[in-house]
Amino acid sequence: MVTLRHLRFLVAVADQLNFSRAAEACFVTQPTLSAGIKEMEERLGVQLVERTRRSVMLTPLGEEIAARGRRLLLEAEEIGKLAEAHLRPDEGELRLGAIPTIGPYLIPPALPALRRAFPRLKIYLREEMTESLIAGLTEGRLDVILIALPFEIGSLDHMPLFEDGYQLATPPGPMAANGPAALQEGGQVMLLEKGHCLQRHALQAFPNRHLEQDESFSATSLTTLIAMVSEGLGITLLPNLAVDAGVASGGEVALTPLPEACPRQVVLAWRKTSARSEVFRRIGDVLIRTRDTMARGT
Repeated sequence: MVTLRHLRFLVAVADQLNFSRAAEACFVTQPTLSAGIKEMEERLGVQLVERTRRSVMLTPLGEEIAARGRRLLLEAEEIGKLAEAHLRPDEGELRLGAIPTIGPYLIPPALPALRRAFPRLKIYLREEMTESLIAGLTEGRLDVILIALPFEIGSLDHMPLFEDGYQLATPPGPMAANGPAALQEGGQVMLLEKGHCLQRHALQAFPNRHLEQDESFSATSLTTLIAMVSEGLGITLLPNLAVDAGVASGGEVALTPLPEACPRQVVLAWRKTSARSEVFRRIGDVLIRTRDTMARGT
């Protein structure tokens, strides 16, 4: 019979494609890991791993079994977490993932309230792109993620937090006086590079207008966008959350609210099988209150 230990070894080899690193990831010696893989192959009667002096790769069947094994290991881990969460749901470690256009602006002001509400909870924040966050959540690398919709999240459970609209950032001067008129049909705006969901959300903010990204430039952060606008090199859209957090306070830009823009929906998402669903909802309540406080400027 195949055991969870066998599956853990195979998944580690699939992830690392190196027996030495896979053994380190499993906290065993390389001979122990190699023997475990061989034993698993003998019990199943099939080859799972192809190994030469220079490379390691899984057979097609090995890949499929590793994928199923990864899901089984996650379910087994959830069983342990379910028991632990039943006894101490708001204690221990919590791995929170957030996209770069939300995490740096919402989490820091929320931390004091989170610490008061969960004094025995250690929160570790990871900033990644949305696709990476969803993958990390489904694979068990993360416990809960802070993202923006619309975005395909499959079967994940989620809690809507707030809508996040936009403001137009322009260089000071005549263009600023035009306000929203600067966003003409077919107009170009400087945006984040592809991969950031905000890039797509910003282009979809005005369904009745055909906005285009300035292909001569794309930024990796909102701070860079603001610096480029300050130099008079173009205009951009900034989310209200970042503006309320002061992202534009150090730049020479003019900000114009765009109440007619379609907002993005900020949500907290987690696996439906998670044992901490109630804790996540309580964290969501704290984030909602924090955003309200930021919007009021108090």
